[in-house]
Amino acid sequence: MSLNNKIFLSFEKLKIYCEKEGYMGYDPYDGLNSKVFNKLGFLSRIKIIKLVWIQIFKRSPINFRNLFGILPEYNPKALGLFLSSYCLTYKRDPSQNNLDKINFFIDKIISCKSEGYSGACWGYNFDWQSRAFFQPKNTPTIVVSSFIANSLIDAYEIKKDDKLLKIAKSTCDFILNDLNRYSENDKNQAFSYSPLDKSIVFNASLLGVRLLSRVYSLTRERSLIIEAKKAVNYVCNNQNIDGSWSYGTYSFHQWIDNFHTGYNLECISDYMKYSGDRDYEYNLEKGFQYYINTFFTKKGIAKYYSNKIYPIDIHSIAQLIITLDKLNKMNKYKPLVNKVLSWSIDNMQEKKGFFYYQKKRFFTIRIPYMRWSQAWMLLSLNTYLKYYLPEYTKLQNENMVRSF
Repeated sequence: MSLNNKIFLSFEKLKIYCEKEGYMGYDPYDGLNSKVFNKLGFLSRIKIIKLVWIQIFKRSPINFRNLFGILPEYNPKALGLFLSSYCLTYKRDPSQNNLDKINFFIDKIISCKSEGYSGACWGYNFDWQSRAFFQPKNTPTIVVSSFIANSLIDAYEIKKDDKLLKIAKSTCDFILNDLNRYSENDKNQAFSYSPLDKSIVFNASLLGVRLLSRVYSLTRERSLIIEAKKAVNYVCNNQNIDGSWSYGTYSFHQWIDNFHTGYNLECISDYMKYSGDRDYEYNLEKGFQYYINTFFTKKGIAKYYSNKIYPIDIHSIAQLIITLDKLNKMNKYKPLVNKVLSWSIDNMQEKKGFFYYQKKRFFTIRIPYMRWSQAWMLLSLNTYLKYYLPEYTKLQNENMVRSF
């Protein structure tokens, strides 16, 4: 089988798996949804216990969630990723079935909005304890909200339904009015992760920037791009000499990883595209050279951290294609993409179609997480198909995609 056919069949198998599961599943961080944990009384409110409990579920190669009363659920961010993915599918195949899928995700997304804020916003479907802060279930974050709002704009560009743009625009109100901000001066600022914290996470702030600039490109509201530029300034001013970025500003946020670097690059690229502001080309190119030369081995393995390979994480693999697409570098780096995808399909895709979460040095976590693994890989592979559509169409016409 040719490499292209191998990748196309991988996409079809994954798509069928997600559809069979109804797009519901577990998440690496859903441990606090446990009915058993929530019966522990005051112990369930202690930070270190919550951190340990989440990490046990996240790191275990055995999925014992069922035993602890954790059920598969819709994850709002996954719904946004799926919506963006099916918008790509619709552009390739504008069938009623694909339009029905788009409408399904839109309805689900609207139904799980977090209420009581300045605009439309979303959070995760589980309590989440990190070292920096605690987020109760459905607390809206800039990350989840920006991905979802962008997916609604993807759908707006297909359906031309002004309601979708209006919702996405209102998410800008959430970012500008409800999040905390750190300002060095009137030209530099960073958005907080959520309304409940004051942490500075570079990729999170930039995800807000991308949404502000994309909405600006449609509405021409000057205030959006003014605030967006301040945040790009802040992140680029905090870029390391070698082109990298740490995760954030806290002392325990000083690691440098693959897919968050990819987020930074695609968001800066999108800001420049939507705003027409080319002030950050040097930062973007320097960051990209660090990314492409640091995080991928000659064998096609995507490293998680800048200084070590393991764990090999499916999200890092998915992000490569999305980053190259956003930076218009897919064709130049096709040999690398093909190596990474071929290795990943051989080593991290189950025969049933889903992708594993992580490959450690001595074992693999094969749990089929819907948001972290399946939604990201479906979007990534769908993005790949944009570049190799003739071959994929030929494969479909030959009825080979159902032959696995």
